[in-house]
Amino acid sequence: MNGVPRPTRSDIRFGPAAAQCAGWLYMPSAQDPPPLVVLGHGLGATRELRLDAYCERLADAGIAALAFTYRGFGDSGGIPRQTLSVRRQLEDWEAALAYAQTIRGIDTSRVAIWGSSFGGGHAIRVAARHPELVAAVSQCPFTDGYASARARGIGTALRTVPAMIKDLVAAAKSDDPVTVPVVGSPSSNALMVAPDALPGYSALIPAEHKFTNEMTARSAFQVITYRPGRAARQVKVPILFCVSRADSVAPTAATLKHVRNARLGKIEMFDAGHFDFYVGEHFETVFASQLAFLRQQFERVSGVSDLSDTT
Repeated sequence: MNGVPRPTRSDIRFGPAAAQCAGWLYMPSAQDPPPLVVLGHGLGATRELRLDAYCERLADAGIAALAFTYRGFGDSGGIPRQTLSVRRQLEDWEAALAYAQTIRGIDTSRVAIWGSSFGGGHAIRVAARHPELVAAVSQCPFTDGYASARARGIGTALRTVPAMIKDLVAAAKSDDPVTVPVVGSPSSNALMVAPDALPGYSALIPAEHKFTNEMTARSAFQVITYRPGRAARQVKVPILFCVSRADSVAPTAATLKHVRNARLGKIEMFDAGHFDFYVGEHFETVFASQLAFLRQQFERVSGVSDLSDTT
């Protein structure tokens, strides 16, 4: 409406000077210091792939939001490029939380995290490390690399092996990396090849965004061996798991097996595919649940209902 201040978005950078993460900081128009949610994306993705939609809705509801892109991807710094390192991405989460404590004008006692897909797995690990967090949201979480590899089928998973071996040799010789697509058709050697993966992932990429659909083949080993769901039993903060009933990337049965171990976990099931969570009616439905959960947790800590009813 005219005359009503709108949330603002600022470009930010944080982390080591030679390998800074690029991000956005959304600040609501409220006068009182707002709580903050830190958001990280999934496999090979950058914040431009619809994290702005979540941040805008959070800011409209009176919640500050910080979305970032992992090192080595998008406009963030760091080398090697387009290489997945679980260790480095978890370090990026740590750097984001450290940066959050330096932001003027937010309530640093009320910080939550939000992760989706591969980032949803990271959110479980990060929440387990940070009992001081108010809450965590893990959307269509990647919890078990072995389970995801089995869901792909042995034959499909083996397509990546020759490129992975060549890339490991190239890395040892300091040669140019061998890459594979992040997402591709079911007959390709991409890291994600489910029937809904290519159209679903493509729908998240803005027309004006130059997205690099490739990753070093050595990254496949990190994907297969990552099992962040095992950390769920160590999470001591309220955590919301938004789970697809028919997830083509993060198998539902494996996800539920892990997330049921979270002592303060809340599981909500949705009739949406892995890539449906981000767009259209499914986005509206899932985000409404996430916002209600975050409001409840922030208000639990403050004891005051100070957040906007805007959804």
